[in-house]
Amino acid sequence: MRVLGIDPGIAIVGFGFIDKIGHKLVPVQYGCIETKAHTPQEERLLQVYESTCSLLDKYKPDTVAVEKLFFNRNVTTAFAVGQARGVIILAAAQRGLPVSEYTPLQVKQAVVGYGKAE
Repeated sequence: MRVLGIDPGIAIVGFGFIDKIGHKLVPVQYGCIETKAHTPQEERLLQVYESTCSLLDKYKPDTVAVEKLFFNRNVTTAFAVGQARGVIILAAAQRGLPVSEYTPLQVKQAVVGYGKAE
């Protein structure tokens, strides 16, 4: 099984493809999608969408895991990240891929066994 994990953002989208082979997790590819500051929002969202589509088509995951959005300070940033999450989820849905959402605490707990890891 191949999983794409995504940490959404409008400036930087972190991603990692992992293969689950038996009880072992094997990294396949990881990196980030970066958009330039001071670029119109719609262009940045298009870049995130197109880059996500390219990654999905190239690495062909079986499922997608996206970090849940939660903010308590900057509402403007929360909206932009929410829109980026939307285009990422759209790209996955267009390919018929299931999407699951996890908090950072849940991801850390699953990967390293401690939810407050750095």
